[in-house]
Amino acid sequence: MKFSKLATLSALAAVVVAPMVAARPATALPTGMEGTYVGAGVSAGVLSGDGQDTPFGGTIQGRIDVPNLPISARGAVLFTDDTSAIVPTLTYDLPISSRANIYAGAGYSFVDSDGVEASPLGNQDSFVLTAGAETEVAPRVVVFGDAKLGFDAYQASSDPALALQVGAGFRF
Repeated sequence: MKFSKLATLSALAAVVVAPMVAARPATALPTGMEGTYVGAGVSAGVLSGDGQDTPFGGTIQGRIDVPNLPISARGAVLFTDDTSAIVPTLTYDLPISSRANIYAGAGYSFVDSDGVEASPLGNQDSFVLTAGAETEVAPRVVVFGDAKLGFDAYQASSDPALALQVGAGFRF
């Protein structure tokens, strides 16, 4: 007798719940911006170490989309007239709309000519955390902006370096 009551309750629940579930509109999660791009823009050092000026320069950035995974391999070159920093990173991408992502990740900054002049990300090699956003504003046109925080990024001190970037690119 217990089995038949359980079966009856289960059938009744299915009859009541099934139409409610079927009546709800399907909501798809945003897919985010997909694809690979390369772009250019400006870069500004915000934190400076050991009394140096905060450098202003340019950036060349790119993204390689890893299909079917929410990660991307990224690379950036932050440069001034005097020096540059090459910053490869791996990021986790979180879609916020069908054409936009926010991302966060980690990498390493390799500074050209350690200790001489400061790049927007310091004057010595350092571990880097990055966070940013990207969106496709027109077919194949991407705008991006991010912040890169380099730890122990100055040779004469253990100060961090913070660089802000903004730019536009071509998605392919």
